[in-house]
Amino acid sequence: MSTQEFPPSELPSPSLQDTCYVNAMSHFYRGELGRIMIWRQRLDVTTTWAITTTTTIIGVAFSFKDVSHIIFFFNLALVWIMLWIESRRYRFYDAFRGRVRMLESHFLVPMITQHPGILDGEWRKLVCEDLILPSFKITRFEAVGRRLKRNYAFIFGIIMVAWTLKIFMHAQSQILSFKDFCNALAVHELPSWLASIVYFGTILSITGLTIYFSRTSSEEVSEFGSGNSSLWRI
Repeated sequence: MSTQEFPPSELPSPSLQDTCYVNAMSHFYRGELGRIMIWRQRLDVTTTWAITTTTTIIGVAFSFKDVSHIIFFFNLALVWIMLWIESRRYRFYDAFRGRVRMLESHFLVPMITQHPGILDGEWRKLVCEDLILPSFKITRFEAVGRRLKRNYAFIFGIIMVAWTLKIFMHAQSQILSFKDFCNALAVHELPSWLASIVYFGTILSITGLTIYFSRTSSEEVSEFGSGNSSLWRI
């Protein structure tokens, strides 16, 4: 029995009345939705690690006066590691989320509106290509920026505030000028200039990256005030 082959331009368009097609796509959507939920949970785990580490270190730093503020160096390093790990996980989450959004836009919308014409386009070809050769939809740098903007900018901000308070509260001498503050950053064998680079470099880099990605990176969900939000008023 020979199988009929269709050129790409003559492939039969699926019908919303085709039970097999609708069932297969429904199960496919459910499977992809479950996959992104797993990756979403993995994002929450690394964020929880970063928050737990930060709160523990801050608690230790302020509970004991003899604890040096160098502990915040380790806090920053651990949070940067968590951010790097989470950005990798976010790229996987975003890759599978792209498939889900494609199905929602081109399969569920026609089902809801009962308008099969919305199915037109090459979205099925794009989904098939991504199933055969999965690919990331964003760069690692953009993934870092998104997670930084959403969660980690606040974590870094809390660390820097706690670090500053620790220096002022437990300084060996009174701090009356900017130079005194820079000198207070020195601890043990760590010179003040190196500590100042880490301290001010962290503030500038986090602030700069957050502002940059806030202006350039797109959001997954738009603000409620944009678009035709009046349809949602009850």
